[in-house]
Amino acid sequence: MHNSKILKFFLYSIIIIFSTNLKSHPLSDDFANLVEKLSPSVVNVFTVQKPQESNNQQFDNIPPQFRDFFKNFPPGFPFGGPQQQPNRPQNEEQPQALGSGFVIDPSGYIVTNHHVIAQANEIKVKFQDEKELKAKLIGQDKLTDLALLKVESKEPLPYVKFADSDKSRVGHSVIAIGNPFGLGGTVTSGIISAFNRDINSGPYDSFIQTDASINKGNSGGPLFNLDGEVVGINSAIFSPSGGSVGIGFSIPANLAKPIIEQLRKFGKTQRGWLGVRIQEITPDIAKSLGLKDEEGVLISMVNPGEPAEKSGLKAGDVIIEFNGQKIKDVRSLQRTVAESAVESKAKVKVWRNRKFKNFTVKLGELEKFNEVAQSEEQKDEEVTSDELELDDIGLRLMGLNKQLRTKYNVPKNIKGVVITAVKKGSLAAKAGLNVGNVISQISQTEIKKPEDVKKIFDKAKKDKLESLLIQVYLDGFSRFLILKLQD
Repeated sequence: MHNSKILKFFLYSIIIIFSTNLKSHPLSDDFANLVEKLSPSVVNVFTVQKPQESNNQQFDNIPPQFRDFFKNFPPGFPFGGPQQQPNRPQNEEQPQALGSGFVIDPSGYIVTNHHVIAQANEIKVKFQDEKELKAKLIGQDKLTDLALLKVESKEPLPYVKFADSDKSRVGHSVIAIGNPFGLGGTVTSGIISAFNRDINSGPYDSFIQTDASINKGNSGGPLFNLDGEVVGINSAIFSPSGGSVGIGFSIPANLAKPIIEQLRKFGKTQRGWLGVRIQEITPDIAKSLGLKDEEGVLISMVNPGEPAEKSGLKAGDVIIEFNGQKIKDVRSLQRTVAESAVESKAKVKVWRNRKFKNFTVKLGELEKFNEVAQSEEQKDEEVTSDELELDDIGLRLMGLNKQLRTKYNVPKNIKGVVITAVKKGSLAAKAGLNVGNVISQISQTEIKKPEDVKKIFDKAKKDKLESLLIQVYLDGFSRFLILKLQD
């Protein structure tokens, strides 16, 4: 009797769970009605391109497993190399079905990926009802892989709205609608698998990961939540084979919205610009600087004449806060600065010489900095042959002069001493120091001549320090290394 009651309870529980799942299953009438409502706002994107004008260099930095998604695609679609259609001359312009997009305004504004329309001579979009319209490129942003198009229509177009993607959670159901393999009007569903994915495609990587099936041609299409709002723009997949394996990536709506607004308003992006190179804080770096944990980001180089230098920021400073927002890592600072208004005044809190200091920086514009080649007019140093051996460390140093700058390709704005020899197996070698490195700073103290280095090492030895933080420059990059003073 007791066992019978347990069995009945068990069966009843299964029925309840099954019924609940049926009601919430994505293949319900409610789901179908939602898809029917959203589909007219999704378009197929076509372009006309000249094969000889195409290149595929923009995604060279993407790991091979991601690049596989892009292969076998037409010119200008940096998911791969050029494809020649049969019986067409090599120099003839060819129409290509490249990707997807979606309408965000009844007047005809359409969002897609930058790589979908890159290098296009002509852009067209096709709606669910087979209507084709010529599209004008309003603006594009390579760094976030976004583009904004505009079509002219006599009638208001069906459109969709962006969601607040920060309110989305792992496990939430999502719907992808797009143009995979040129088939058009294809619907897939899944869940949000993860947030803030970095696939090394650019400085603003912060993708939503989803298991909704995304394939070639889905790029630029929307990823909807069950409220019918765009939570992300489908952009890439992880694939060893080129097909979907259930790992797709979408640009979050909250990252896309300000970019799209700038493209609509200005025809281009206008990002805030600080003018520094930065690197992550490691446990060893944090310890050497007296930080309690690996908070903030380390300034490895300050660009001459740019906002950071004008405000008094220096290499070796650790940015802890930007406009009151805690800085956790390099990406968070990049995104926060980029989203700040050009010429606005930003409050920056830094850690310098084991103390907090506050600065006000008037931000520049990243795009203008990229457009203008910097020229530095500085006096050449006097030729010197002074050398200094540091046997305990395993270094030989020389003061910078014109000949050494030429030999090691050191710009005029870089100050310090150059390493001319490193003893094999020495403390310097173990730290990663190499011949041609320029030591610009040690423990937040600027280095002007070899004797400065010796004084710091002598004092560190006397104070029985375990390590020193050394700023070095090599081949266009400035970074910090930890030199351990004891094996």
